[in-house]
Amino acid sequence: MVYAISYCPLSRHQEFKKLGFMDSKKLTEERRNELAKVIEENKDWIGWAVYVISPIDISTSMFKRPVYNLNEMAHDATIKLIRQVLDRKINLEEIYVDPVGPSQSYKTKLQSHFPGIAITIEPKADSIYPIVSAASICAKVTRDQIVHNWIWTETELMNKSKDFGSGYPSDPNTVKWMDQNEDDFFGFPSIMRFSWKTISNRMNQTRAIEWSEDEDDAHEPTTKKAKKEREDKEAQKERKRKRALKYNHHQKGLINQHLSLDTTELL
Repeated sequence: MVYAISYCPLSRHQEFKKLGFMDSKKLTEERRNELAKVIEENKDWIGWAVYVISPIDISTSMFKRPVYNLNEMAHDATIKLIRQVLDRKINLEEIYVDPVGPSQSYKTKLQSHFPGIAITIEPKADSIYPIVSAASICAKVTRDQIVHNWIWTETELMNKSKDFGSGYPSDPNTVKWMDQNEDDFFGFPSIMRFSWKTISNRMNQTRAIEWSEDEDDAHEPTTKKAKKEREDKEAQKERKRKRALKYNHHQKGLINQHLSLDTTELL
């Protein structure tokens, strides 16, 4: 998941409208890329940064106890991005946010972190406020580049298709990719978010795993047969452990203001 912030002088906020900024989800990929170039070409008055959270980082947070859910991740990402702008000595007077979760409680939370700054929390803010639209475009273009240029952490998948589709379960291309790339044991590569209901439900339906307690592991085997069985069991565990390591790549959330929005270049 990619969260983004964009900022500019108040006196130039309305210029975004003239440039054609609007909700990134309503724009074609080509148009988003064009507007991303506009942002890149106007760094003298438009600033931006993104906060990237990997699929495995999200799944790890969702599965741990207590759960660190998507709303909390989004709130914390937003706070970190705003804090980064303030740390750069930018004089923020107004903040506009497209909310995740209830608007009022989210506003109260942000006000506790940033007192003295006018904060507007409004659903669909990306289609109302041009500066939020710019941030939305930064997030979407960055996400598209990451997905299109994905580098497999699982070395045996280097030639695997990257035709993921949109990532939504209603997209037939996404469903097709999942059908063609599901592993019988592990499910999917690390690009997939295992806490996503579409994935967890699918895996629950397609596999049944029975867990059994190891029998009397505390006692050393005495017969040749028992020793051989112990050795075979340990070897099997080691094979599974090594195989699991291929899928155990954890990337922390990252704020990056140095990524390029130029889609002609690799990240």
